[in-house]
Amino acid sequence: MSEQQAETKSIRTQTERTEQREHSTPLFMTSSFVFDSAEHARALFAREVDGNVYSRYSNPNTNEFVEKMCRLEGAEDGVSTASGMSAIFSSLAALLEQGDHILACRSLFGSSHQILNEILPKWGIDYSYGNIDQPEQWEQYIQDNTKVLFLETPSNPGLDLIDLEWAGELAEAHNLILIVDNCFATPYLQKPIEYGTDIVLHSATKFIDGQGRGIGGVIVGKEEYIEDISFFCRHSGPALSPFNAWMFSKSLETLPVRMDRHCDNALALAQFLEEQSTVEWVKYPFLPSHPQYKLAQKQMKKGGGVVAFNIEGGYDAAKQFLDKLNTLSLSANLGDTRTIATHPASTTHSKLTEEERAVVNITPGMVRIAVGLEAIEDIQQDIDQALH
Repeated sequence: MSEQQAETKSIRTQTERTEQREHSTPLFMTSSFVFDSAEHARALFAREVDGNVYSRYSNPNTNEFVEKMCRLEGAEDGVSTASGMSAIFSSLAALLEQGDHILACRSLFGSSHQILNEILPKWGIDYSYGNIDQPEQWEQYIQDNTKVLFLETPSNPGLDLIDLEWAGELAEAHNLILIVDNCFATPYLQKPIEYGTDIVLHSATKFIDGQGRGIGGVIVGKEEYIEDISFFCRHSGPALSPFNAWMFSKSLETLPVRMDRHCDNALALAQFLEEQSTVEWVKYPFLPSHPQYKLAQKQMKKGGGVVAFNIEGGYDAAKQFLDKLNTLSLSANLGDTRTIATHPASTTHSKLTEEERAVVNITPGMVRIAVGLEAIEDIQQDIDQALH
């Protein structure tokens, strides 16, 4: 039998039907599960047999969601978490120990910076940053105690790319665990595991859900690493609720359809923005003007649903633009059906210093648009009137 396409995997991967013969997977809103006997309970806790014990450990809804994500990413195993940030923290906390070192790309989500800068150093875990535009320098940052290579591509919010094939080769050459945040691309647009990635992370809150309804995360990858991460999550407790898992699993059924529309709208918006006299620059992976346009075409199916641009006049001009929007939402989220405008320098990346933001091109006039599923003409009209 040939390998199923993403559209089929996201729809047909499903928990075994109950005696009710339901067509759609039901919600399993239970904290615990019943044992057949004392011996069955012992065997479950000893992990000698498969089965559910407690929803902090596993649940049919979380199991289905994880299985779908594994099939979409091409991963061996996975675990769900209560948020995208708990997926990032749990992965690093489970795989690292005192004295270890992380090499990360400098272009990361704001809270990822806080984990590296403020939290992990409390336990003696150090880090170094490599600039995305200087990959030739990364090898010099690798130390004897470097254990993890942590990347985000496309990056948030600057939409810079890292060559996943290069990263996979670098990690293999130095025996590093390669962790990639694939949130912006989703497994429909990009599959880091095909390039040698060991662990793939997602904030399911974003495009996986796609409708701005719930918080969640997921970690998938090689079984040997997921075993350690699963142990950490099992006992530290960042469990995804059955309801959110059920919701995310249902959302995955429309992921390919939604991402096609997100990407088509985003490309059209990026092209529109390039024509505006008050816009100094536009970043979108599938724009020919993007400095890594060829790389984007190599490792991504389409360019994603996020556009970044800089308004002439800096923060005051960006603030005026945001305040004039009528249809678009002002929010710190992304991946919603509704188009969202965000000013990263004053919100999601405000905890970085001005110098740190400048290094990754988060300028005072930068606006991030998470392009939704509305008619592109209406999105463009609202942005046009706000720019003028």
